[in-house]
Amino acid sequence: MLAAENVLFTVAMCLYFAAMIFYFLFTALKKEKLSRIAIGVQALAFLLHTAALVCRGIGAGRLPLTNQYEFAASFAWGLCLVSLIFILKFRFPVLGAFLTPLIFLVIGYAAMQSREIKDLMPSLRSNWLGFHVSTAIIAYGSFGVSAVVSAIFLFRSRMKDEGFWGQHVPNREKLDLISYRSVCLGLLFLTFTILTGAIWAERAWGSYWSWDPKETWSLITWIIYAVYLHLRFNRGWRGRSAAIFAVIGFACVLFTYVGVNTLLPGVHSYK
Repeated sequence: MLAAENVLFTVAMCLYFAAMIFYFLFTALKKEKLSRIAIGVQALAFLLHTAALVCRGIGAGRLPLTNQYEFAASFAWGLCLVSLIFILKFRFPVLGAFLTPLIFLVIGYAAMQSREIKDLMPSLRSNWLGFHVSTAIIAYGSFGVSAVVSAIFLFRSRMKDEGFWGQHVPNREKLDLISYRSVCLGLLFLTFTILTGAIWAERAWGSYWSWDPKETWSLITWIIYAVYLHLRFNRGWRGRSAAIFAVIGFACVLFTYVGVNTLLPGVHSYK
């Protein structure tokens, strides 16, 4: 199973790269057929990526969510899943040209991590593992999509409203709406992540909250996006300021994932 996982993971990573190239060609050559090919290649990569994670889980005898390699691979999977949903729902293939490089970077980061399978520490041997980490994956993927859409929003005023860009890139109001919906999805799942983590922590260590660096930065991230929604609902906050806020929020997500693990060791350092 682990040998199959290696092959599937490598092929999926190559297909993500191919999808990125097709998306780039679509935006450069402005041919509709290339967008359909790009989406198809990305969807195939997602299916093989899913199969690789399943093989990893079977080979390891547990959910593949407990170390840097597994979480990074799952993070890329979550980004791909949420991006495909938004690309298809809003008929927005140009989004893939901006998101597939991010997916490729994350899965490339995963490829550089150790794939060694080790015995789980006692605190990880819990049914709460799947709930806690899987909700984090969807949350991070949603925030990634929101950040990319917000970045497109910031450059939308430089794109002509007619021709290719006018046809394939939504107007600023719709981009703002897409980003908002992605933040809502991400915040919902991040809330589940924090709640399930607190329950798990109480059962593993006897305390719902210990101010571990990962816990603290997850809370900071939650507060940032909660403030975003508060300002939107109560102050009518939209447009450029909201877009910048969403990009900053995702920077916080990346620090919570990569920076905390690297610079601030704690009980979550096994990820």
